[in-house]
Amino acid sequence: MMNDEPLALSNILVSNYELESFEELLELVREYARAGERFLKTDVKPEFPDTPEDWEDRIEAAFCGRV
Repeated sequence: MMNDEPLALSNILVSNYELESFEELLELVREYARAGERFLKTDVKPEFPDTPEDWEDRIEAAFCGRV
């Protein structure tokens, strides 16, 4: 049975503390989406040096498979 609760970005970051860049985070977000996650909540801003100003749009696009 699929979980209809949104996956929180903060949980991804805490569970994967070894991430070193925004680009690594985007790839991981894509993996969660491919694994069947249906909803993502961007509840925190990723604090990587390469986090762009449009970070929320980029994460949503990665999750939805648009990039």
